[in-house]
Amino acid sequence: MSSCKKSYEDAVCKLNLLQSNKASIDQIRKDIRTGQRCTNLPDMQNYLSRTGVSLTKLDELSVIHVAGTKGKGSTSAMCESILRHHGFRTGFYSSPHLVAVRERIRLDGKVISEEKFAAYFHQVYDLLESSKAHPDDMPKYFAFLTVMAFNVFLKEKVDVALVEVGIGGIVDYTNILRKVPVVGITALGLDHTSILGSTLPEIAAAKAGIMKLGCEAYTVSQPNEAMDVLRNVASSVKCSLTVVPDYKTYTFPNTDKIHLPVELEAYQTNASLAIQLAYAWMRITKPTHRKNGVKKHKNNAQNGISAVLEPVVKCVTKETMDGLTSCKWPGRYHVVSAEYAEFYLDGAHTKESMEICAQWYRNTNILHDKILIFSATGDRDAEILLQPLRNLGFNTVYFVIPTAYRHTNKNQDNYSKVEDEELIGRCQKHADIWREFHRGYDTNVTVAGCVADALVCLKKKNWVGKPSVLITGSLHLVGAALSILDPNLVS
Repeated sequence: MSSCKKSYEDAVCKLNLLQSNKASIDQIRKDIRTGQRCTNLPDMQNYLSRTGVSLTKLDELSVIHVAGTKGKGSTSAMCESILRHHGFRTGFYSSPHLVAVRERIRLDGKVISEEKFAAYFHQVYDLLESSKAHPDDMPKYFAFLTVMAFNVFLKEKVDVALVEVGIGGIVDYTNILRKVPVVGITALGLDHTSILGSTLPEIAAAKAGIMKLGCEAYTVSQPNEAMDVLRNVASSVKCSLTVVPDYKTYTFPNTDKIHLPVELEAYQTNASLAIQLAYAWMRITKPTHRKNGVKKHKNNAQNGISAVLEPVVKCVTKETMDGLTSCKWPGRYHVVSAEYAEFYLDGAHTKESMEICAQWYRNTNILHDKILIFSATGDRDAEILLQPLRNLGFNTVYFVIPTAYRHTNKNQDNYSKVEDEELIGRCQKHADIWREFHRGYDTNVTVAGCVADALVCLKKKNWVGKPSVLITGSLHLVGAALSILDPNLVS
């Protein structure tokens, strides 16, 4: 094993030791929910400062900040791809990861390499470790990665960074950003209710917290009670708020329509938001074009950017079309074909996203046996998530702990401190819900300790034809499955 590989594994191990235990997570939820003791943003300023990044220095980073309940990852990914195809050097920070933690930080559309991740990790870690005021004065997992991502983007001199909010918005660690020209808010729904609130207006208020004075904010059509909150917040911080147009109204070069990687209305909505965010950033910042490492001023008339003065764009360029069609966002509406089964993976974990997932799976015209592998994490209501799946005709269901294998260690990217007893108990509850849904019917339900156990069971059975397996309920579950089904997903 090379020293570089060891360095990466050492980084992952140290990072995993920064995970919060259950008591810490519960306290964080309480602090954020009540607003009494939440110190996320002052803490983030402190951590950044200890790595040599002042808020003034952070202001130099040109950012598109994206919050929302559903689709913020795919929206950010499409926006990044559009800007990259227009010639800009991009950074992209997202969460969670599927297979490897370095997926969370991307440069020029590519996952940061193990070598580069290790180099930046140890640089940031050592600065923070050497400047501790007390033994526990280190950022937790997500906060550390946020500090690291901002360091990476500044030192790599990206033209624009796409930054996806972790949870909520107003007190999310990423909201330490003060100067953000463009923000996007994707579709809103009830999620992380123990942290953000139990009503849609409360959720909307948390997400709207990323709006800044004078920025341009874009959103999709929202329920009236959520839209009212977004408009009120936009008015109070004196920023514009624009609802993006229907995707079907766009004009693309040389064609009336382009085929997106996923032909779903929700994905098209995200594509429309991505287009508006990208064009707003290009119009506001009047950026230069980078080619072969040398910045050149864009011929704006030729590239059709500065000529677009309106806040809403309807006619888009070939670069935009190429960016949309070539964008790949694993783990969402993702199909993997194996010798023994066809796998359909989607990280849906809200009521609305699960309804879309069910529609996607239903539209695949599956002819053979249907199997469900399901897991829900955190405070999510499994009964609500399972409801859209109950009538899809699954004859075999596995409720699993969302890890690839039974045993993980601190050197692995998907190590978790959550106790197995708690996780297996949650799976048992989910199985009981499913049995109650199908009371009076013969249901083949199994609780498994990991994804690998469920897949071994699948392989052993004699199916009539190739079975179709839907894996959903959690991005952590989808990531665990992909680490087995497609181990080369992150090269």
